[in-house]
Amino acid sequence: MLEHFCECYFDLSGPILYPVLGSITPLFIPNSSIRPIRLIGLCISLITFLYPPVPRIQFDPSTAKSQFMESLRWLPYENNHLYMGIDGLSLFFVILTTFLIPICISVGWSGMRSFGKEYITTFLIREFLMIAVSCMLDPLLFYVLSESVPILMFIIIGVWGSRQRKIKAAYQFFLYTLLGSVFMLLAILLILLQTGTIDLQILLTTEFSERRQILLWISFFASFAVKVPMVPVHIWLPEAHVEAPTAGSIILAGILLKLGTYGFLRFSIPMFPEVTLCFTPFIYTLSAIAIIYTSLTTLRQINLKKIIAYSSVAHMNLVTIGMFSPNIQGIGGSILLMLSHGLVSSALFLCVGVLYDRHKTRLVRYYGGLVSTMPNFSTIFFFFTLANMSLPGTSSFIGEFLILVGAFHRNSLVTTLAALGMILGAAYSLWLYNRVVSGNLKPDFLYKFSDLNGREVSIFLPFLVGVVRMGVHPKVFPDCMHTSVSNLVQHGKFH
Repeated sequence: MLEHFCECYFDLSGPILYPVLGSITPLFIPNSSIRPIRLIGLCISLITFLYPPVPRIQFDPSTAKSQFMESLRWLPYENNHLYMGIDGLSLFFVILTTFLIPICISVGWSGMRSFGKEYITTFLIREFLMIAVSCMLDPLLFYVLSESVPILMFIIIGVWGSRQRKIKAAYQFFLYTLLGSVFMLLAILLILLQTGTIDLQILLTTEFSERRQILLWISFFASFAVKVPMVPVHIWLPEAHVEAPTAGSIILAGILLKLGTYGFLRFSIPMFPEVTLCFTPFIYTLSAIAIIYTSLTTLRQINLKKIIAYSSVAHMNLVTIGMFSPNIQGIGGSILLMLSHGLVSSALFLCVGVLYDRHKTRLVRYYGGLVSTMPNFSTIFFFFTLANMSLPGTSSFIGEFLILVGAFHRNSLVTTLAALGMILGAAYSLWLYNRVVSGNLKPDFLYKFSDLNGREVSIFLPFLVGVVRMGVHPKVFPDCMHTSVSNLVQHGKFH
């Protein structure tokens, strides 16, 4: 069995097993040797990102089939194997995960004095879980792995979060995600009892009764909607972001929010296509309400992190509108916007972290006039503010444009409301930048002025390159996912 396990995990062994090995190594190093622990964590995460036969190099975009397939029988049932693979839907989520983890470790470089090796271990294990979730083609193991991720986020918020209400925020986050996911577990058990298998390839060709499809779709929806998050189950996100450390907010916005939307793409839409079409007006209604409501709510916030958190809710609900639009433009645009959001939102939380490190406050009213004392920071903050507004030439523009095109074919009213939400997004983005950067300095509150240092510039640089690359030359992204998206549309009978 062990030989078979090692043989079947040859192709994906690097991206999946390197973080596991890296998370174990620091446990054998004394706490006093914090520098070697930091270097080991950073090197392992960089090796995982730069792994030579990483799937993005050998990936064949001309086929919709999962590539680099791995199989292992792990349940005593016929036709029940552990299947892992990468296709056009999951490829860029693996890349995004391996891209953000080294940045998270670098962000916590100076604040890693307490529980340093636990910090490295937590983030590397989380990297392993997220890569495995993105590659997983087994609903039950997808559930197990995806529900392990919130446990680590609970630890990150509870241990390294702010001192005010971090325990309450951690429990609120964990309970929201746990309660929603219970329904998904019950649905998977029901599928196993009815069909005798949880092999996704078999389930995609299995016919469920209409009533059973509705029940299963609602159960999966309850789990994924909390993770997106959709209104009204979004309350946990702003609180979690406010109390989480900067690296926690980056990983939460960049990766964890994509679990729900990826789950819709991987399971709900292809397994229950008829019911998905029936519930599309319901999804459109919730998403449109969420976009307008959270955009207006953002204008009333006084905490920098809450502003970006509510902005994330609006953008992710725009993703769900595109995802449930029955065409290639809508689904492809939603994937592009998810990737862009992972870059832009993470960079904005990093900007807030830079300010908090210097001034120990996230309240907007204490800031102003930073352009005169932090010109480099102000320039970078302005760039990512424009990217958050989906300015043409930045990464978000092409994704939001395709979503609006795809949604317009289905419902022009929802498209109009989504476009209105984008206008409100520009309003609160410019309002935030104006309050923080323009105006007069407030020396009564801010007394320690220093611009970005070399380490911070090097952390921002990959985000700058990624956003410009996606905005100026986005062709490589639709090319890699087009066949898989087309297959999803055809399989779901979206025509």
